Amino acid sequence: MAITTRIAVVGGGPAGLRAAEVAAAGGASVTVFDAKPSVGRKFLVAGRGGLNLTHAESRERFVTRYSSPPPSTNHWQSLLDDFDASALRQWASELGIETFAATTGRVYPREMKAAPLLRRWVERLRASGVRFALRHRWTGLQPSAAAWRIAFDVDGEARHFEADAVILALGGGSWPQTGSNGGWVPILQAAGVAVTPLTPANCGWELPWPSAVLALAEGRPLKNITVQAGSTVVPGELLITRYGLEGGTLYALGAILRAMPEPEIVIDFKPAHTADRLLQKLGFRRKDPVPWPATSGDSTDSLQKPGGSWNKLLAEGRSRWNLSEAATAILGNLPGQPPFPTAESLVAAVKGCRLRLTQPRPIAEAISSAGGVCWSELDDSLMLRRVPGVFVAGEMIDWEAPTGGYLMQGCFATGTRAARGALRARATD
Repeated sequence: MAITTRIAVVGGGPAGLRAAEVAAAGGASVTVFDAKPSVGRKFLVAGRGGLNLTHAESRERFVTRYSSPPPSTNHWQSLLDDFDASALRQWASELGIETFAATTGRVYPREMKAAPLLRRWVERLRASGVRFALRHRWTGLQPSAAAWRIAFDVDGEARHFEADAVILALGGGSWPQTGSNGGWVPILQAAGVAVTPLTPANCGWELPWPSAVLALAEGRPLKNITVQAGSTVVPGELLITRYGLEGGTLYALGAILRAMPEPEIVIDFKPAHTADRLLQKLGFRRKDPVPWPATSGDSTDSLQKPGGSWNKLLAEGRSRWNLSEAATAILGNLPGQPPFPTAESLVAAVKGCRLRLTQPRPIAEAISSAGGVCWSELDDSLMLRRVPGVFVAGEMIDWEAPTGGYLMQGCFATGTRAARGALRARATD
């Protein structure tokens, strides 16, 4: 026999728990269903780096961090009106968790830990009457007398619950070990809901490094650089890995890179200096030849060997420009690049090092995912137009944002909106 619950929240991540909190505060009977033995697993994963809850920048700048594929309009001004960064910090304070803004603008709990906050959150949810049904893997839903009959797999056994309204907060496709494996996609597609394929976002990208680069620079950072893709330039850092590159600058350019037929980035290793200033520090004019000319018997390979003219020029540049060993390793081993004939050509590479990328890392490794339920399928309350009474929140929706607190803020904002919509739907039934 099916059990009736007024509002069912499917998914116990940040968006789902926030939706349950708002729904319970609105007087609803709420049950949170999750496939795992405990809720908040992705929340705890986010806490490994200190739990970046939100960001302290201006609202005008904050809104621009969110993107959705065209022809979708930007819904984030309205969503952040419901629950913005100040509201999130106040929410944490009410749980007894003090927050602070780092010099980067990122906002963290003072303890820099996720577990204490999650523990207090769950305790408050239980105190407000929210029930938890764990190890319940969602398998579908059908209309019923109550409104919806929700199906779950519980240790191989089929179980059903009935609800007046359903909030789906099942996450995207990243970190599948936490439960967000994208298994909901075919279920909604079968109901006629348009879903953009899930793809990795905020992830590393692959490129075939020469062995010489990895020998000198694997695991080393590239600091105080800018990275450009298309017309967009992002300052920050990168990390050289065995498969390619990682880092916040690359994450911020993910949507642009995915849209490129041949993804490519341009690194400026010394953005604080103009090309002319770098030449002055090196002691050359623009058209000066390589200062240590090779003998007529030198080959390209010999020029790059210890003592060759190219190595001397690069070593001089590294010393006078304070160029990192990682940057030097890349510049000295650019694919298909002969030794630079002039100091000017070396400076051009330092100011505009082009690297061709091959593909993003697998979605299971990504911090977040792009793709999901298309905005055209949702009304202003985040209810599915084709499935009235069913709402969607969090990374299930087709949006993306860079790291820096925007992902967590987005989950809280959409969870708040979906819950308020479910409360209104319940009140009008």
